[in-house]
Amino acid sequence: MSIVAAHLRITAWDEKPVSEFEDGSKITRADVTLADGDHGVESGRFASVMFYRPDGTSHYAIVMRLVATLDDRTGTFALSGEGYFDDTTASYAATVVPDSATGQLVGITGACTSDSTHADYPCMPLVVTYELP
Repeated sequence: MSIVAAHLRITAWDEKPVSEFEDGSKITRADVTLADGDHGVESGRFASVMFYRPDGTSHYAIVMRLVATLDDRTGTFALSGEGYFDDTTASYAATVVPDSATGQLVGITGACTSDSTHADYPCMPLVVTYELP
């Protein structure tokens, strides 16, 4: 397995409520664009559905597509996973969606994690662990 630690800049975050409840909790949907990556992870986009508790913490599901050059091979691949925000850190863990890769990354397997605080903004750190055929 190979590991890449990258940072991508958040260039757009469009979040809208889906449902809001009397207790202060809500469900939202966000569409996020990432650019200017490093260490081979060039850009990406993800959609997220989040459940916010009344205290502002949340649990969410994400589907993300990344554009990358890994081991001198270029293409795209998708990730699917879930995470949480504990009022300090947004943490995310995902796996590569089977048969989602394009270009020279076809057949990639692996996972991705992110632990991000307000201090990281406007960047999103990602650690991608992968294997190429």
